[in-house]
Amino acid sequence: MRIAVIADTHGRFPESVAREIRHADEIWHLGDFCDLATLNAVRSLGPPFYGVLGNNDWGLDLPPVLSLDRGGKTFRLIHIPPSRPGGADFLLHGHTHVPRDEMVGATRVLNPGTVGKPDQGASAAWAWLTVDGVRGTVAWKSVPGR
Repeated sequence: MRIAVIADTHGRFPESVAREIRHADEIWHLGDFCDLATLNAVRSLGPPFYGVLGNNDWGLDLPPVLSLDRGGKTFRLIHIPPSRPGGADFLLHGHTHVPRDEMVGATRVLNPGTVGKPDQGASAAWAWLTVDGVRGTVAWKSVPGR
């Protein structure tokens, strides 16, 4: 399963990113769409969509946290990372606009960066999450946001 993971679009959803992620098996968005038009643009791409609220997503009908099981692994999607990640094999978050891939205790913490608003010296980015349920493996690959 190949999952496109994006975050922090902030009302900016580049067509180049849309072209690439429309071929995903699923699309996960980790919050801060900032408007309904951006949320609808991501949802309309076709693959199954899962998203969470960001701290700038007033009035959007999304959960603040979402737990998903894929390939025998548990994934927790949230916008602002908790100080103590746990309760899932993987925690995926946005908010910082900086890509992240690190182990915190027994949880792998991932952030794709920002598609729409580069900040803190990091370039625009998103990621591919590949889950192989047969082998029980998970791969993470950062992609420049162009």
